[in-house]
Amino acid sequence: MLDTEDYVTHNLIKKLSLKNQPIIKVINSISQVSCPHLINLHCHTTCSDGSLKPVELINQASTLGLQHIAITDHHSIEAYSIIKKWMSDYDEYILPTRLWTGIEISCLLKGCLVHVIGLGFDLYSDHLQPYTQGESVKGSFLRAENVIKAIHNANGVSILAHPARYRIDFRTLIQEAHILGIDGIETWYDYNLSSKWSPSYEVCNPISQLAIKLNILSTCGTDTHGYSLLGR
Repeated sequence: MLDTEDYVTHNLIKKLSLKNQPIIKVINSISQVSCPHLINLHCHTTCSDGSLKPVELINQASTLGLQHIAITDHHSIEAYSIIKKWMSDYDEYILPTRLWTGIEISCLLKGCLVHVIGLGFDLYSDHLQPYTQGESVKGSFLRAENVIKAIHNANGVSILAHPARYRIDFRTLIQEAHILGIDGIETWYDYNLSSKWSPSYEVCNPISQLAIKLNILSTCGTDTHGYSLLGR
């Protein structure tokens, strides 16, 4: 575990390196109306617990006119190799939707099991290797600070997923994640599980205000596990 001085140094380096991350420009453009029709940085395929096959998902994203999407399967990046092979079979077909690297990792934050999303990282970085084996890790790898550090070392952006879905109040978790160097939080999320995805403003607005106060990033995503990217 890093001590306080290590966190300060690590976070300073991280903030400087983030300025050159292409996905930061996309995240900074996100508002409460970005998802699900323009930007979706949280969805799943059959490579973890989703219903859509990777190619089905990316084809649907293109049909819907999504500008940016990230597949965030649990502890898996397999979807990206499947999509890459599919594109190769079609003479390097150019996707109309920008596909960003993504993953969702389970970890412990203040003793609470939470999910941290990695975005825009180097796909085959050795730093993420322990977290891409299809199942949750154990021991020190399970600590949130180590997950965040691994994502950063892979040149990625770390995001606390759906912060109001855990057994500890989201304010406490976000503050703790901020101390550990998290880059942002999934601010716009449908906690009501609506038939047509829509952010739950009664929860999301306070989260947005806290993100602004802490000067951290805000993302959005449908967390799709079903057959439509317009819902969860």
